[in-house]
Amino acid sequence: MTRRILLIEDEDDIREIAQVSLESLAGWKAVCAHSGREGLELARRERPDAILLDVMMPDMDGPATLEHLAADPDTRDIPVIFMTAKVQASERRKLSDLGVRGLIAKPFDPIKLAEEISGLLGWGPK
Repeated sequence: MTRRILLIEDEDDIREIAQVSLESLAGWKAVCAHSGREGLELARRERPDAILLDVMMPDMDGPATLEHLAADPDTRDIPVIFMTAKVQASERRKLSDLGVRGLIAKPFDPIKLAEEISGLLGWGPK
């Protein structure tokens, strides 16, 4: 079974690196959105296995996007992992308390990205 991941990230280079990493190295399908609003639409339409969500984005940030995902019966059960450059323990704790499955620090290691996601979600080998 091919995993499907929705990447919601406003920075083109980060989004592209993550997509190439997940598709080339893990054999997963990565669907990409450049904003929270676009991500909400894609989450409803695509029904991904998980969402990798940037915390800091213009217009609708990660926490606001997460709130919308959680309020929608079609998307509330999709596990979400935050990607963040905020590495201070207090900030990470605050983000974890929002109900995500975990946090991946940016910059991330593209070689280990799928492994990190799998570990946070309890997915076994592909």
